[in-house]
Amino acid sequence: MYGGYFGAAQGILIVGLMSVVTLESLQRITAVKNVLTTVVNGVAAVTFMLVAWESIDWRVTAAIAAGATLGGLGGAKVGRRLSPNVLRVTILVIGTIALVRILFFD
Repeated sequence: MYGGYFGAAQGILIVGLMSVVTLESLQRITAVKNVLTTVVNGVAAVTFMLVAWESIDWRVTAAIAAGATLGGLGGAKVGRRLSPNVLRVTILVIGTIALVRILFFD
């Protein structure tokens, strides 16, 4: 429910949890995270369409879908090439910047 409705830091939470409970590489964990968040967001999208079709702004929806798709494809291409340590630092820096923006600038 958290991921489908709110979604903020959903990926970071999944990566953090899976890093603690598995021995998989960060690249594999990120791949699994991408599949899980796609399923969660797909279920949420279908639910919103069934419950609130008239409230959906389809132009905004299309823009978000295009950006998410391009970002996902580009991020996967870059993420596979980074070393696990560089990937961890990148995730930490981006997560920290997002947190600071949410806490102090929104």
